[in-house]
Amino acid sequence: MIGIGYDIGSSFVKAALVDVETGRPIARARVPEAEISIDALQIGWAEQDPNLWWQYLCDATKKLLSDAQIKADQISSIGISYQMHGLVLVDRDLNPLRKSIIWCDSRATHFGEKAFEKLGKDYCKDHLLNSPGNFTASKLAWVIENEPELYQKAHKLMLPGDFLAAKLSGEMQTTVTGLSEGIFWDFKNDQPSKALFDHYQMDQSLVPEVVDNFTVQATVSSSGAQATGLKEGIPITYRAGDQPNNAYTLGARKAGDVVATGGTSGVVYALTDQLSGQELTKVNTFAHVDYQPQKKIFGKLLNLNGAGIQYRWLHQLMGELGYDKLNEMAQQVPIGSNGLQVFPFGNGAERMLDNKVVNGHISNINFNIHDNNHMVRATLEGIAFAMIYGIEILKNDGVIIENLKVGNDNLFLSDVFSKTIADTLGISIQMLEATGAEGAAKASIDRANQTQSNNNINITKTINPNPKLRDESIASFEKWRTQLFNNII
Repeated sequence: MIGIGYDIGSSFVKAALVDVETGRPIARARVPEAEISIDALQIGWAEQDPNLWWQYLCDATKKLLSDAQIKADQISSIGISYQMHGLVLVDRDLNPLRKSIIWCDSRATHFGEKAFEKLGKDYCKDHLLNSPGNFTASKLAWVIENEPELYQKAHKLMLPGDFLAAKLSGEMQTTVTGLSEGIFWDFKNDQPSKALFDHYQMDQSLVPEVVDNFTVQATVSSSGAQATGLKEGIPITYRAGDQPNNAYTLGARKAGDVVATGGTSGVVYALTDQLSGQELTKVNTFAHVDYQPQKKIFGKLLNLNGAGIQYRWLHQLMGELGYDKLNEMAQQVPIGSNGLQVFPFGNGAERMLDNKVVNGHISNINFNIHDNNHMVRATLEGIAFAMIYGIEILKNDGVIIENLKVGNDNLFLSDVFSKTIADTLGISIQMLEATGAEGAAKASIDRANQTQSNNNINITKTINPNPKLRDESIASFEKWRTQLFNNII
């Protein structure tokens, strides 16, 4: 039998098939060919049509089954990973009432700041583990104030993965993990936060049925089967946000494990069973995938909005040169890019910069020195330095980072990017042969087998720090940080 996993990102919908007995991947698919567009009708806005996600999930499923010559009745379980923090509002017939306000949308920052002030730091620290910030609850508050007639039509609120599971099954559900990432969850009482719902004047009946991450949540309906080519009755046994899922995919199972990703955004995610709360407004703390009230494990998340999206922007400006070619160009330039600096903050409010909309910046251009090679290296270094700055914030919040586990399908494939982080921090980076869709498929299989495996994850590369380059790398980072605080923020 075979598990199927989905990874619903803001750039692509990915799907993968994994063999139940061996845990080994069989096939992968990614749609559409070009990246999914993000609609920004105003500065700081970011929206996507949930029905497009569903269309691409159906397309990816059909492509996967066809290319791998797999029959629908061979699929035994379904796992779903999804872009976090997005708001999907649906009516009783599961029709989206508006486009989803996705993770990098900044419009609700002010609502979160007011809620933090009204609810108080102590309540937010002890009950929510976060300031409400620019997360899903605050996005819904924006809808209530600005689109009240639409809000009155809403039957349920969902995260992106909840919506797609509902389209597959017809069942409207969510998870504690999902509610926590939306800052709806009261960890002290282990229920939706009444104080937050009251503050925002939200109807708590909008919350769907809450199910575990690892359980038979629902099964594929006849309409879901018809749309996807799957067989009616296949169980959905796992769902999680992309970053908790990435940690599970890379074998993180216990407190102290730290993983990172350099996709559209850059994320460092650390598992912990301890809470410090020193960086309440800059670091996010969510329920991890196997969180239980009697055995609490959390994920501390540091997010950089402008990571892969910054590099993609440069890629487009460079005439769509291959990413391998860009990496070769960057290697022609010394550490520090001869003074050229890039600040990759052009993708909405940055939580680690106190929710400021800083926008992207390029500094110290010298027209007689700098060329395309410098621009590529400075971009990779700028993204790496922003992540390093974020990692320092995580360390201040009690996270110990001795090494990083990363996947092999994102920015860490760039030697310049990976080595900049490894050399500056003096840590090793372990690259693993694993993707989010495969991780979701494996997690769905683990539920069926009542296990939590972390085997069959191949190490493709280990990037060790070069002590001879550390001083130079640190000096370059310090110059970047000085410029950030003196002239950018």
